[in-house]
Amino acid sequence: MAEKICIDQLGRKVSIPDKPLRIISLVPSITDFLHYLNFEKEVVGITKFCIHPNEWFKTKTRIGGTKSLNLEKISALNPDLIIGNKEENVENEIKALSNHFPVWMSDVNSFDDAIEMIKKLGHVLNRQNECKSLIHSINDSFQNLKNIGQQKSVLYFIWHNPDYLAGSFTFIDSILNTLGFVNDCKMDRYPDMNDISIDSPDYIFLSSEPFPFSNKHIEYFKDKFPTSKVVLVNGEMFSWYGSYMLKLPSYIEKDLINKL
Repeated sequence: MAEKICIDQLGRKVSIPDKPLRIISLVPSITDFLHYLNFEKEVVGITKFCIHPNEWFKTKTRIGGTKSLNLEKISALNPDLIIGNKEENVENEIKALSNHFPVWMSDVNSFDDAIEMIKKLGHVLNRQNECKSLIHSINDSFQNLKNIGQQKSVLYFIWHNPDYLAGSFTFIDSILNTLGFVNDCKMDRYPDMNDISIDSPDYIFLSSEPFPFSNKHIEYFKDKFPTSKVVLVNGEMFSWYGSYMLKLPSYIEKDLINKL
């Protein structure tokens, strides 16, 4: 089978079949992206966190968690393309897989990174036209969302006890900024709340993932930030990239805007 050299988002050269026939996704949002591009037959393995689409979650072979891959199960599936992510997957497991299979790595820390990922994977998967159209749709939809936040300040919590925040140089931070919010957490990545000095922002966002914040956590954060409005938000909408980004406008219109 003919092969091509593709550059992933880590700058690695990866030799990939011109038409991959056995694909494994190590990233939930990329699994959803592959479904969007109609790779029903080609995708042979997904992680236990790849919950969308539901029919794939029920029927596709699960190859462990994003940070605890079952390397033997992956090898048995004999993939000709594995797609991973720097943040979500573990380096030593990716290195082990790369010794035997083509592994294309994404690295998405901003809105622009997400657009670049779609463009690059369009080349990898021979779906250039579809990905070009998707990028156009995402850019158009986000144009209408830029003033939703009205420059209000926010802290976005991803974990409880310890209380971790989404800081700068994260995809979540970039989405908040794109929507017109101001992230009050200026430290990089995901710092502990106790490690930063902050006043009460306009909003406290409690994400549904990776920690499942719910109504029972609201009072705790109201005590910590008495002048802030505490809002439960759908974490997928702020942290899933690729085709899932098309869902954000509807979520804001039908859910988030009513909570602000």
